[in-house]
Amino acid sequence: MGRPTSKADLLDAAATNYESLLAFIDTMTEQELTTPFQFGEEPSKKEAHWKRDQNLRDVLTHLYEWHQLVLHWITSNQNGDNIPLLPKPYTWKTYGTMNMQLWKKHQNTSLEDAKQMLGESHHKTMQLLETFSNEELFTKGVFPWVGNSPLGSYFVSNTSSHYNWAIKKLKAHRKVVKSLG
Repeated sequence: MGRPTSKADLLDAAATNYESLLAFIDTMTEQELTTPFQFGEEPSKKEAHWKRDQNLRDVLTHLYEWHQLVLHWITSNQNGDNIPLLPKPYTWKTYGTMNMQLWKKHQNTSLEDAKQMLGESHHKTMQLLETFSNEELFTKGVFPWVGNSPLGSYFVSNTSSHYNWAIKKLKAHRKVVKSLG
């Protein structure tokens, strides 16, 4: 399935990819759950997140925190508070630093709490998504606070695409664990 370009496709992709993520997690072995991520110096894994996230909890809390950013950004702007998606002092050039701060924030969060938090934030994100029309989601310029992208692109990035990212990371971890014996 390609990147969603309609509300119906987005709702389907977000729900499907979320369920796929949960299903994959349910198949993780005790060894996969307890072995820290070890992606080493693989040239294909240069992005900062390959070093940042050390376990499933880190992945789930990352997804949760990005849901929180989107939920806060949209509801604040709908209420007339013109705020950017990324909280000050962060920008798109420095959001990696923000991601590290979010990672640090959850080092004492349990895996069970992370699962529950993500479940609740996914539900809230989907509820908010439902309130917008197809045109509001996929037409540029509908909401001045969104900028040059349609609002739907932020939902795509923080649901279906982000869930795919998490699944790919967990599959890479499974491959590493299997190679360890």
